[in-house]
Amino acid sequence: MALNFDWVEPRSIAEVFQAQTDYGDEAKIIAGGTWVTLVLNQGLLYPSALISLRHVPGLNQVNYDPANGLTIGAMVRHRAIETHPLIKAHYPMLAETFAVVANVRIRNQATIGGCLCDADYASDPPAMLTALGASVRLQSANGQREIAVQDFITGHYETVIRPGELLTEIRVPPLPTGARGVYVKYRSRSHEDRPCVGVAALMTQLGGLCSHLSVVVGAVASRPQRVPEAEKRLVGKVITEVGADWVGQGYAETIDPIDDLRGSSWYRKKLIRVLVRRAIMGAYQRGGVD
Repeated sequence: MALNFDWVEPRSIAEVFQAQTDYGDEAKIIAGGTWVTLVLNQGLLYPSALISLRHVPGLNQVNYDPANGLTIGAMVRHRAIETHPLIKAHYPMLAETFAVVANVRIRNQATIGGCLCDADYASDPPAMLTALGASVRLQSANGQREIAVQDFITGHYETVIRPGELLTEIRVPPLPTGARGVYVKYRSRSHEDRPCVGVAALMTQLGGLCSHLSVVVGAVASRPQRVPEAEKRLVGKVITEVGADWVGQGYAETIDPIDDLRGSSWYRKKLIRVLVRRAIMGAYQRGGVD
């Protein structure tokens, strides 16, 4: 069946809001278009209009200052995050996460805002953004609000975005001195495929002891998974393989993974324990961010 929809190219955020009002809830915002194009071709989306953000100014900026942290516009592409000197210097674990998404062709097209709004359970960036304590800014004609990434995705392809809202930027708070992090993932099929399991880990140390630990597991449930009770097993202790494995065991025991073509629930539980341990030890063995 041939699709019939309007293509709209606003020149300001105000024009985006007006287009959303004009076309109603069936209109779809399009950023990089990697996900929208896929579901259109599969006949899973029948929009009244596609509202493109490519000509809206101010959505493709990256800014950093030590007091407020990092701000990334919703239209910044994965490849830009992977290679941006400010991100590589101050948030290397974030740059490295975006560097392993799919392939370079996809990374040159996909945007950070589109990635979060698609709420694909097997997407790589949400796990690291959650571990970093990032938040998103949502704007509408009536005002704006800020939501933590860990609360933004609510289920399979579902977010807290309300009708008429637009995700305009992502904010990452300053990292504590000496913070270190890593993202590890396992692909059960092609090296360009989405992960079977992905794990982001962020930690700090004080006096040789773990003073903070944030571990987030992605691609195993409808939204990124964090288990604070398991993290506490290592906080205040010397970081060792045994301690890291103890945290991994806690994650594996708590999370109830999905079954899909990339792996069974049983298989994912085994991987969760292994990859959580590897992520913690990988972060520990890295130099801290000044």
